[in-house]
Amino acid sequence: MSKNLLVDYIPFEVTRETINESMKNNGGRLVVKGVLQRAEAKNQNGRIYPRETLMREAEKYSKIQISERRALGELDHPDSSVVNLNNASHNILEMHWEGNDLLGTVEVLGTPAGNILKELFKSGIKLGISSRGLGSVKEIHEDDGEAVEVQPDFELIAFDFVSNPSTHGAFLRPTGKANEGKLHEGVGTRDGKCCHDCKVEDIINDIFRGE
Repeated sequence: MSKNLLVDYIPFEVTRETINESMKNNGGRLVVKGVLQRAEAKNQNGRIYPRETLMREAEKYSKIQISERRALGELDHPDSSVVNLNNASHNILEMHWEGNDLLGTVEVLGTPAGNILKELFKSGIKLGISSRGLGSVKEIHEDDGEAVEVQPDFELIAFDFVSNPSTHGAFLRPTGKANEGKLHEGVGTRDGKCCHDCKVEDIINDIFRGE
């Protein structure tokens, strides 16, 4: 059975207070925590990751990439099975299980992509996190409809942050009292229309201009 690139999103909630506290306690570095993946549950793409498979890959990832401080991820989703160092934005510091949830601690790096990621967080842009891996899938029948099960040949590659995920609800979303606790999906305007990507683009341009 041939392997394909599997990309799946998971909610990753972070409060604005957590961001401010992290940067204060870590000398300006941003470290966030949240759910990275979930086992035994059908995700937005209709895929199910068996706990045994995900546990095996998480353990291998921890023993090799994390222990050697090379558990790097990228900003936005590359269509590649290799992490591009030029686009590395963050590093996974640790992972652990709580039930079927795989949680992790993520350090945002001081790289060009990491600085963009940090400024996006600080500006309240909704961001998603997703796993990237290689593997095959098999169709199965669930009580709530059809699904595909990720097979034992799955290999975890990285966890990436994305600015505009196609899967609804998979966002890392800082919140703050200034906006009554939540940030809205539409941010910025273009041609009179609400535009989330407009503000992302403006922030990136400001970073490059040194503003």
